[in-house]
Amino acid sequence: MRDREQWIRRIIIVSVVFILMVIVLFPLCTLFSKAFLNRDGQFNGLDNFVHYFTTPALSQSLTNTIFISVVSTIIAGTLAFFYAFGISRTAVRGKGFFKYVALLPLFEPTIMHGIALTYLFGNQGLITTGFFGHIPGVDIQLYGPVGIIISEVIYIFPQAYMIFLTALSITDFRLYEAAESMGAGKLRRFFTVTLPSVKYGLISAVFVCFTASFTDFGAPQAVGGSFNVLATDIYKQVIGQQNMSMGAAVGILLTVPAVIAFVVNRIVDRKQRSMLSAKSTPYRVEKKRTRDVLFTVFSTVVALGILIPLVTMVYASCVKVWPYDLSLGLKHYDFTRVAAGGLGPYMNSLKAAFFTAVIGTIVTFVFAYFIEKSKELKLIREAGYFLSILPVALPGMVVGLAYIFFFNNPSNPLGGIYGTLAIIVLANIVHFYSVPFITATASLKKLDKEFELVSESMRVPFYRTFLRVTVPLSLPVILENAIYYFVNAMVTVSAVIFLRSADTNLASVSIVSMDDAGDVAAAAAMSTLIVLTNIVVRSLYELAVKRIRRQSEAWQVHK
Repeated sequence: MRDREQWIRRIIIVSVVFILMVIVLFPLCTLFSKAFLNRDGQFNGLDNFVHYFTTPALSQSLTNTIFISVVSTIIAGTLAFFYAFGISRTAVRGKGFFKYVALLPLFEPTIMHGIALTYLFGNQGLITTGFFGHIPGVDIQLYGPVGIIISEVIYIFPQAYMIFLTALSITDFRLYEAAESMGAGKLRRFFTVTLPSVKYGLISAVFVCFTASFTDFGAPQAVGGSFNVLATDIYKQVIGQQNMSMGAAVGILLTVPAVIAFVVNRIVDRKQRSMLSAKSTPYRVEKKRTRDVLFTVFSTVVALGILIPLVTMVYASCVKVWPYDLSLGLKHYDFTRVAAGGLGPYMNSLKAAFFTAVIGTIVTFVFAYFIEKSKELKLIREAGYFLSILPVALPGMVVGLAYIFFFNNPSNPLGGIYGTLAIIVLANIVHFYSVPFITATASLKKLDKEFELVSESMRVPFYRTFLRVTVPLSLPVILENAIYYFVNAMVTVSAVIFLRSADTNLASVSIVSMDDAGDVAAAAAMSTLIVLTNIVVRSLYELAVKRIRRQSEAWQVHK
């Protein structure tokens, strides 16, 4: 029986790695090879790259993208650090409220930030017109770098905030006690203890923020105007000019900072984990009125910067004719009159997000289990681990483009899924696969190895141990991964914009179409539906987790 199980495990491990090669490695190789071909499919070496860098209009996009990413990273990183510092190191009031508000942009499509800013700072925006003539207006020249930067700051803020919050929470309080006993003042302790203790988090946040803004498509599409960036260049090359080879070349350029960020993050993550020892003590927050008031004010301002665009957009989606008839109604939620063509895209998004969450969660956890918990075929499992963390370094547009080249090929036996909802679900799973995989792997590492050893000694089949022990103990992580897949599948634009067909249009992509067609209010309405859906699903998840925890605690009490 033991030999039979070992063979079953080996077959499953080989199958897992082969599947990962088919859905991750092969499409990437196809994309890479396409970049060295001309429009006719003939090898042309580096001509596509040379053409890109020697064409001023195209190469300027690279400079623009770097500029946007650097400025957005500096602003968002600074705001996120002090916001996280206020929540973790001070006694600000309303911490729970500020924590939830900081995460709201995660539930929103990135193009939504641009649409919301249009209603605030556009030609007919609230701020631009001075609340429709009641006060002096302010024109910030939204369309161009200013609008993109503001949108990107909102988009990348929660990611930087979570990194800094984690880094600040693992600092050893004994360092502060030692510094204080040596007579170091508050400012000196900040520069000699606080900043060095979060240096790895700072590095990680910089690369994550830079990469996210570097590869984003939604914000530049909504408020970029004539200010081109790499992501919009890919869209124009593929959709506008049908120049697939040039699109592939630009896609490779888009991947470079993501790969660098991936490598740096891996190094930083290992070093950060080694900073916390068993003897470390958590930071103890002392109440200090002046400091607490200042950080409460700062946190309130940042929170308003996140809430005001969202509330304005929701309000605008209910206004009949902005800014001429501000009476409320729901006519913009009738999508039959606009490019969306009804509620079909929203329903498609719900289906895609549901199947992405269910299939993605199951596949990810099973793959993580066999890669992490098995003893057989070590080299093949290591290859599987590498392929599992590789997607985190791939921008969504690169995944979508690679899938076009790989699956839209008559010689590919899997080509039948092209143009269906299945390829969208698969692209979503691959695009967001790495984070749930790493989360599942970390959870499985925490489980006692005795479970498997006892099962083997008692001749219990591994699949029974997996279903009756491993899955129940890992249920909170499994649910968290499901929510992660669902929310991201609802808001993503870049990964699926090349893959949707007339029958599989999605809500997030229809927002782009409606915005392009001038149906901005309808785009705001569709954005509102996505945000509300994600908030409701997240709330249901929180309730489910609380119930599971209560049952677990009750079981431990009566054990």
